[in-house]
Amino acid sequence: MNKVPAPFAARLARLRSEMKQAGCDLYLCDHAEMLAWLTGYTVSETFYRAAIVPAVGDPVWILRAIDEVPCRAATWLDDIVTYADHEDAHAIVAQAIDRFRPAVIGADFSSYGFTHATFLRLSELLSDARFVDLPGSANILRAVKDEQEIAYISAAAAIADSAMETIRSQLAPGMRPRDAAAIAAHHYLSNGADDYWVGPISISRRAKGDGHDMGFLHATISDERLAAGDVLHVELVPRISNYSARFMRSISLGAPSAALTGVMDRLVALQDAQFAAMIPGTKAKAADAILREGLLTEGLRTAMPNISGYQVGLYAKTPRSSDTSLCLHETAEWQFEIGQTFHVYATAQGLALSETVVIEPEGARRLTQTERCILIAGG
Repeated sequence: MNKVPAPFAARLARLRSEMKQAGCDLYLCDHAEMLAWLTGYTVSETFYRAAIVPAVGDPVWILRAIDEVPCRAATWLDDIVTYADHEDAHAIVAQAIDRFRPAVIGADFSSYGFTHATFLRLSELLSDARFVDLPGSANILRAVKDEQEIAYISAAAAIADSAMETIRSQLAPGMRPRDAAAIAAHHYLSNGADDYWVGPISISRRAKGDGHDMGFLHATISDERLAAGDVLHVELVPRISNYSARFMRSISLGAPSAALTGVMDRLVALQDAQFAAMIPGTKAKAADAILREGLLTEGLRTAMPNISGYQVGLYAKTPRSSDTSLCLHETAEWQFEIGQTFHVYATAQGLALSETVVIEPEGARRLTQTERCILIAGG
């Protein structure tokens, strides 16, 4: 077997440990983020593509011929099998798997790539093998980040912070949320981000009250004009090498009222207490309760149907925009570990505050560094 470079050697060993426990001869990886984490390369599923990891021997990439050059430039794998677009992608993958004559093939049945149709087709083509589910292998296995991953997330956080400041300094009455998004997209691309996907930006005071006061968080971009007294909700999600940092701030057109400032001060205090509780070995539900109970008992929220944080880091081209395989909620029994990274957020009365954090022995350390207050637009 070829020598596997760091950090992929440790990742491969982690996966093979899971495979051994499940009695798998081979692992089928077709989850976009897991592909990037395991091989260094990922690509959208225009046609079915996968990497296969035998219990012993070198892994194999199988993908469209058109994607071979960027794959070879990014991956440490030497064995890359390609197919023309008119060929049967599942059949080519099955042929590559059949080289190893596996009796038991592991897969994450919740992978977006491992559809029911894929399962049926590969089961037909590999009738002598049996597929078994390795639940969470494509998500939970990646939860603890290594130094390189945290460095990528930190670099993305720095771009997010500087993009937020650029929006804040340029924002003025008469502009639209669309204009703020354009500022962020230009800043992303000019400063080394992977792409121009900005994140949700909306005028929070225009959101209708719905009991839990969250209508503005995922509002679609609009051409409404900002006016004095408006508060613009800005969530930024830049990526570096597929790794994202995220955070939210509220930007006021003019000085915010004392009432709004008081709400934000409480969000900061409650979130600080939550961060302090996010120490290794603590159950996620305990940290969630600090924020949840504080918001509800203080009357800042009348209901809180949402989670208060979720795993953040590697994002590829999948149907989801957030990784909720690990998230903070009322019944979350999983425990924090050193090296996990999260997007943790608090919202109330049209204001939002969130950070990207990494778990360390003393609790959650912020990777996003923008001042934690209602930002005021303009120079």
